[in-house]
Amino acid sequence: MSGESGEDIRIARGDAQAVVTVRGAGLRSYRVGARDVVVPYPGPTPPAMHGAILAPWPNRLADGRYEFNGRSYQLPVTEPARQAANHGFVHDRAWEVSDRGEDSVELRFLIDGELEGYPFPLELRVRYALGDEGLAVTFTAANRGETAAPFGVGFHPWLSPGAAGVDECELRVAASGWVRANERLLPVEFCALPAEKDFLAPRSLRGVSLDDGFAPAVFAGERTWAELRSPDGMMSAVWAERPLEYWQICTGDFPEIGVFERSGVAAEPMSCPADAFNSGRGLATLQPGETYTVRWGLCLRRTGDHARPV
Repeated sequence: MSGESGEDIRIARGDAQAVVTVRGAGLRSYRVGARDVVVPYPGPTPPAMHGAILAPWPNRLADGRYEFNGRSYQLPVTEPARQAANHGFVHDRAWEVSDRGEDSVELRFLIDGELEGYPFPLELRVRYALGDEGLAVTFTAANRGETAAPFGVGFHPWLSPGAAGVDECELRVAASGWVRANERLLPVEFCALPAEKDFLAPRSLRGVSLDDGFAPAVFAGERTWAELRSPDGMMSAVWAERPLEYWQICTGDFPEIGVFERSGVAAEPMSCPADAFNSGRGLATLQPGETYTVRWGLCLRRTGDHARPV
């Protein structure tokens, strides 16, 4: 495929295949056999950040303003309705393919330090690789400047329910707390899970609408998980390793995205919550020459089977 998104890159291994876009280095699709693991999209632009990389900050930054090391910065407000700078600025930029093989691809993007409100040169790399455990994603950010840089990252896969509707599915999110937010979806309080937000055990999504942050993530060994369990006996699952210790979960109740409304569940692993450039919670400070690495991935499993992907 081509178009505004640039060249799309298809990788495959066995009956698994994924498509990665050069524009934004995002994940357009991932399926095993005939079963989608994430909700695919056909056009040049992700309808609701589908598969996007959220950097150098995930989620919303209040008024696009922040202070760092004694200086004030103003970013473009990209979500006027909530007066926020949302999800960074690399998801709609052309990335460079730095390496590709039959079952993997790596892309690179250089933040040159001349962008409004973020004068910090960073080299970003992301590698998508299909393997025995499904699709694994490794992301690095290296500070190429001469001063420290604030940094956060998140990822925006929309888990697919297969042929079912979201209301027919169950959701599990490995997190022991909930982020109470205001009408601008900015954090007000990090608190214990209220009963209606407790997805530590699988719960039905019938009639449930979510656009919520969950933290802290609960780790089983090195990984935290979010799972969308479908009536076909399969579950689309996303895992993440530290420092991806925050989840944003969204059921996509947005009429403006048309056929994609409530077509899947966004399970977004993040290194920090919304407005971290102001709160400092989970925020990384990259020193000159420092490299920051995160890993996460996706797989299709049979319900109740955590031992091996399909």
